[in-house]
Amino acid sequence: MRTETCGLGSYRADLVETYWRWEQDPALLVGYGRQAPESLEARTEGMAHQLRGENIRFTVYDLADDQPLPVGVATLLPDHSVRTAEFVIMLAPESRGQGTGTAATRLTLDYAFHVTNLRMVWLKVLAPNAGAIRAYEKAGFRHVGPIRQAGYWLGQVCDELVMDALASEFTGPSAIASPVSASR
Repeated sequence: MRTETCGLGSYRADLVETYWRWEQDPALLVGYGRQAPESLEARTEGMAHQLRGENIRFTVYDLADDQPLPVGVATLLPDHSVRTAEFVIMLAPESRGQGTGTAATRLTLDYAFHVTNLRMVWLKVLAPNAGAIRAYEKAGFRHVGPIRQAGYWLGQVCDELVMDALASEFTGPSAIASPVSASR
């Protein structure tokens, strides 16, 4: 799945060290509300489990140049019994603030609604993470409400915001449902 500048591809075991490097970025640790880095050994063990699991994971690619460049991971954590999923995204530090997060989020929602047939996708984001919130809004998420004092941002207690996107409200171009993508 792709747009002109962003694509989603397979989650790849050969990229475990790249994924791990992105996950150790201090800004990402703050954004996830996680305070402790993880060893490469632990991440490699976790990767084996993730590859066998039911979660839907994509490598996010920047397609601006001739060669696709891995720049992040987008994940859906489905609850098939109610046809919903939690959404989580991680971008490399050098890829933030360029619209890649919005494009990857939109492609993941497109997949969730048109391939996996989910009816709703939700996420949690720390309230001070304004850049992520803007990207989620642009991709189609709406605010549901706060979970008060549920997180930490730069050592300070903060709210987590819950946002959701509904299949019935997902509008605009689809990389899956359009006639162009069907002929590829």
